Amino acid sequence: MPVHPHSTGPDAAAEDLERLRAQLDALDQVLLDTVRDRIRCCVRIAGVKRRHSVPMMQPHRIAIVQERAAAFAAENDIDADFLHRLYDLIIDETCRVEDLVMAGEDG
Repeated sequence: MPVHPHSTGPDAAAEDLERLRAQLDALDQVLLDTVRDRIRCCVRIAGVKRRHSVPMMQPHRIAIVQERAAAFAAENDIDADFLHRLYDLIIDETCRVEDLVMAGEDG
């Protein structure tokens, strides 16, 4: 929701902040849901790898994901190093979960 440029005073600022924070909270929920869904997808991928004796590590896939994030950063004026570090964390967690699935444990 856009901030109203003609709003003035502390009440207007509080209303604008409340509206924007509600929008941010909704976006955070989408982000968290997406991370959960990504991990669940990786669990399914690990199950396929386990059933078909495919090695867990697929470095070319990691490179593809990181390249896509870098391109997204460039197209959307987001710091590429930030997205690289974010994906490092996401990939580390999904590898951890995939390792558990590959070992026959619950993710």
